Amino acid sequence: MKNKNLIATLTFLLVLPFYAISQNSNLGNWLIYIGNKKLDSKWNIHNEVQYRNYNAVGDLEQLLLRTGLGYNITKNSNLLLGYGYILSENYIGDSDKKISVNEHRIFQQFTTKQSIGKVSLSHRYRFEQRFVEDDFKLRLRYFLGVNIPLQYREDGKNPLYLSMYNEVFLNTESSVFDRNRVYGGLGYKFSKNLRLELGYMNQFFEVSGRDQINLIAFVNF
Repeated sequence: MKNKNLIATLTFLLVLPFYAISQNSNLGNWLIYIGNKKLDSKWNIHNEVQYRNYNAVGDLEQLLLRTGLGYNITKNSNLLLGYGYILSENYIGDSDKKISVNEHRIFQQFTTKQSIGKVSLSHRYRFEQRFVEDDFKLRLRYFLGVNIPLQYREDGKNPLYLSMYNEVFLNTESSVFDRNRVYGGLGYKFSKNLRLELGYMNQFFEVSGRDQINLIAFVNF
């Protein structure tokens, strides 16, 4: 009973931020590749590509390239030092003109995983040092993810699952709240090395928000 109550509480916390979805949000599309290369029992290499569009496709919002070297402290916890390059194509006011913004980012993160019955939880704490053109910024992020299997096969693989997460971004400057992301989607595990997810994400700021359709590929080597 305690586990059921905890799962219900976590689910409520994940979906609660949807109240902030803006009526003026436009539906965009994110195509995401997330890869992980296991070097040995302790070390791994993370690599990631995200192609973000303002609409379905062809109107680039952001291109994100990220990589990092990770170390497994325990079976369920990982420390990672990473680097990211982000190209943003930002619209100028209400015009059709864009301005390109380049960002180089160094980050450190700690990830830990736990299970409640068949439900998997993931916590990620990330600290970013952001070099945005001539500006330098610091940001903290906390990610809470829930993975719930929807099938119970005799072989124990349970390929179809529900994925949800909430991630909050906090600046170290006077405007502390940066943004929040809420996501819900369906995933399918084709093998231990490949799974795909299709889901909906809302990203909201203090006074605005955007809706995204996410297609995510997770690949382990």
